[in-house]
Amino acid sequence: MTDTSVSPQPHTPVMLAEVLDALAPRDRGIYVDGTFGNGGYTRGILAAADARVVGIDRDPNAVAASQALQDEMPGRVMVVMGCFGNMDTLVPPALAEWGALVPDGIALDLGVSSMQLDQAERGFSFRHDGPLDMRMDAGAGDAPSAADVVNSYEPRDLAQIFRVLGEERHAKRVAQAIVRRRDETPFVRTADLADTVARAIGGKPQRIHPATRVFQALRMYVNDELGELARGLIAAEKLLAEGGRLAVVSFHSLEDRVVKRFFASRSGAVSNPSRHLPEAQSGPAPSFRLITRKAREPGEVEINTNPRARSARLRAVERTSAPVHAVDASEAGMAALGLPRMMAGALGAGGAA
Repeated sequence: MTDTSVSPQPHTPVMLAEVLDALAPRDRGIYVDGTFGNGGYTRGILAAADARVVGIDRDPNAVAASQALQDEMPGRVMVVMGCFGNMDTLVPPALAEWGALVPDGIALDLGVSSMQLDQAERGFSFRHDGPLDMRMDAGAGDAPSAADVVNSYEPRDLAQIFRVLGEERHAKRVAQAIVRRRDETPFVRTADLADTVARAIGGKPQRIHPATRVFQALRMYVNDELGELARGLIAAEKLLAEGGRLAVVSFHSLEDRVVKRFFASRSGAVSNPSRHLPEAQSGPAPSFRLITRKAREPGEVEINTNPRARSARLRAVERTSAPVHAVDASEAGMAALGLPRMMAGALGAGGAA
């Protein structure tokens, strides 16, 4: 069933057709859009089937803006504020209002939304000068802002953030330049930091701004995006009904690695590391079945019309009837899922100088 009453969204969701193909929305189904943002996936699901969607977003601006869609589609959309890593506690109360028990599908579109990038006051982008913040849920809790990080963290910790999360080759040089500059004047604005990073990296003009990787790393660190992803995948495993599907679109190699390893571990697709070693002993029954053996990539037409899609990767799985796997929350256990070892003590509460 196609609902033509759903009005067009202001931004184009990445790989929407592929996500809908993976989720296969059906009439009377219940779906979770764990990264609601501008509501692109939610609108796509509602247009594809006579279904209902619970949206989640940690950004209060996105939740407030969602009211228009909730009013437009009464009884079919409900948006709650929170982190998708907590969906196993956020979603059940919403489903209870609809008399439902479990969702039939979950979609996750990782990273920052176009709406956040376009708002200079949020401090996500070096292309729009604004306060150096970068928190998706600014004002909630006591999480440090990007300004707090660059103005107080030890140079070795800044370099580690830039190297691991940003894959920045000049991480140490950039960290040293930041420390020299902040000793004179603390960083307050995004344009100021972008200029310092660009001067530190130097070289000929490139297609990609030299501050891109540093800004990406700060955003991922400030919002604990890899930790949030790991928690979200585990929560989705708990929530989904048998036959329910999980589709994840990532834009960063570290994100994709976490998704790939989680799906492999939960589907029994972890390969033997060496032909010279004995086969690994069988573990828990697979809780997921792979839908995508390899990550799907956007087509050339989409990349040309929506440049944000160029680095997107989609992976999807289907829930089996097997019990939820036990979670190894140790550092080694998290590293096995692709989470980098990032000096948990130094980069947690003890990162400041």
